[in-house]
Amino acid sequence: MKIYQAFIKNVPLRRICVLLACILMIWLLRAMMSTVLLTFIFTFLSVNFIRLIQRHWSLSPFWIITPVYVIIIGLIYLLATHYIPNIIDSTVGLIKKVFDFYDSNKSQNDPLIALLVESVKNFKLDEQIKTGLTEVWRYVTNLGAIGFTIVISFLLSYFYSFEVDWMNDFGRSFEKSKLNWLFQDIHFFARKFVNTFGVVLEAQVIIAVINTLLTAIALTILKFPSVPSLAIMVFFLSMIPVAGVIISLIPLSIIGYTVGGLQTMVYVWIAILAIHALETYVLNPKLMSSRTHLPIFVTFVVLLVSEQLLGTWGLVVGIPIFTFFLDVLGVQTLNK
Repeated sequence: MKIYQAFIKNVPLRRICVLLACILMIWLLRAMMSTVLLTFIFTFLSVNFIRLIQRHWSLSPFWIITPVYVIIIGLIYLLATHYIPNIIDSTVGLIKKVFDFYDSNKSQNDPLIALLVESVKNFKLDEQIKTGLTEVWRYVTNLGAIGFTIVISFLLSYFYSFEVDWMNDFGRSFEKSKLNWLFQDIHFFARKFVNTFGVVLEAQVIIAVINTLLTAIALTILKFPSVPSLAIMVFFLSMIPVAGVIISLIPLSIIGYTVGGLQTMVYVWIAILAIHALETYVLNPKLMSSRTHLPIFVTFVVLLVSEQLLGTWGLVVGIPIFTFFLDVLGVQTLNK
């Protein structure tokens, strides 16, 4: 009993044990990683939207979030019935066009194309792309499972959002239980998780959306084919810090060269460089705060390790998770 009381009073040791237990629990439930992360992202964005509206109008969360989810469902229906089939057709056509160009005599004798292909090999981007395409193909061939995951995450986030005040009161009631120290520590880490992981991931999504819109505008001006398909690719790659820009530049360069030769490819480089500069010097300082900036070497190491541990999801959430641990250790802190 004395050992137990001493353990409870030793807050640093106690919190280390609780954190390790939480990590072990998450690792055991890693098969549900997609559902957990999607639910967290949807819920985080929904609750933030509710709090934003409640600053100006005193409305119940139910009446704030329900119309938003109805609109989202309507937009998904329109996408599924009208736009997605066209995007798939244009994507297939674009891939065929690129392969036809690559197989042609012109491309095989072109030193610039050879240089781009060699760059892919040197950066080992082909392995990353193959891994990503394999993961995408696995999801495409199992649409039922991924659809079920999205629907469940969407519903869970909706139920939590319109009962957010009740859920908060319910969670605080555990801090008055017989194991109050345990739930106080869990609440401590949960608060830090939301204030670091959630904020960084939300900023990452906003930056990816802005990058995608600007890139789509630039590609439209340059008369690229299948801009919606390329915009989807840019959005998902923009979720990968630093490396996403490099990976996306290779296919965009090759497509630009097939569209208008060297001049168009240079224009693509200039456009991507300008957008990346906007992200680095304007969006990141405004949305991420300078404390979340990491050296490029550290960023790539974190991405490599997280990709090995979490698969494709690791490329998206690796940096936010690393930032969370930095905050827990007191290395970096995010503005509260």
